[in-house]
Amino acid sequence: MTRNCVIELNGLTKRYHDLTAVDQLNLKIYEGEVFGLLGPNGAGKSTTILMILGLTEPSAGQVKVNGINSIRYPIEVKKMVGYMPDHLGFYEDRSGFENLMYIARLNSIPEEKARLRGTRLLKEVGLYGAKDKKVGEYSKGMRQRLGLAEVLVKNPKIIILDEPTLGIDPEGVREFLDLIVTLSKEQGITVLLSSHHLHQVQQVCDRVGIFVKGKLLAEGDIQTLSQKLFEEAPLIIEAEITGNNIGLSENDFSLRLKMLREYFQDLEEVQSVDFQGEKIRVGCNEDVSAKIARKTIEVGLDLCRLSKKEYGLDEIYHRYFEGGIN
Repeated sequence: MTRNCVIELNGLTKRYHDLTAVDQLNLKIYEGEVFGLLGPNGAGKSTTILMILGLTEPSAGQVKVNGINSIRYPIEVKKMVGYMPDHLGFYEDRSGFENLMYIARLNSIPEEKARLRGTRLLKEVGLYGAKDKKVGEYSKGMRQRLGLAEVLVKNPKIIILDEPTLGIDPEGVREFLDLIVTLSKEQGITVLLSSHHLHQVQQVCDRVGIFVKGKLLAEGDIQTLSQKLFEEAPLIIEAEITGNNIGLSENDFSLRLKMLREYFQDLEEVQSVDFQGEKIRVGCNEDVSAKIARKTIEVGLDLCRLSKKEYGLDEIYHRYFEGGIN
């Protein structure tokens, strides 16, 4: 099935005098996916977003949003894309609903349609009960929800969120991220989420791009990145065994451990085997949990624990940033 590319960046570069904020960025984001642009503050994420929106001109390269050149036709792109910056501005002395209606008027949405759409959106983001409350009395989480409603009021097919969870409490973050996933999956909205929070990105994004010092070091889903970075053993299986419960002598126990080790070392999928007493750590490129369990029992040992660990975004991120990968 061919996926429709809705954001395409080719050789995108932005220089400020001697500083290169974004360096030869090539990226495709597809319809209906949640893409996470992950990197530390100052990596160039916000500059990239501004170029996508046509709010700043690149030094080199090209941006297309739904096939439209953002630099030549920024107004057309802004009509299609909803953007929520990291710092939101509202009229504090007006209610949430009044703020939403003001944004609707700026987008030339007829009054009746705006009121119906605004009411629906406030229900979707969980603010309907506070729609008449002044925004100055809103919590940080409520303001972010209102910001999302404002982004959605013009029915965009693409939304860009720049550090959308800054300053929100953990429960508010969870609810906000759940809302993003729901919007993407149920309404087919494409989401570009910029963040430096690894766990949040991993929770909601279909694919991620790791961005540092203006360069995109890697992009893909978590499994693909894990296999690429940890190709020697992208999967770790840990087992804990014992011979005490079945009355084995120390020599007999050692002999059976040796049989187990030799079996693991002969498996094509296994890259490394580490025995530490009764604990075994097996590095492999495919899941061999069932083989480990079956062979442990065959050689006459008790299996007390078996667990599988796949490398997540935290390990991937630190492999790049602490390992000095370029």
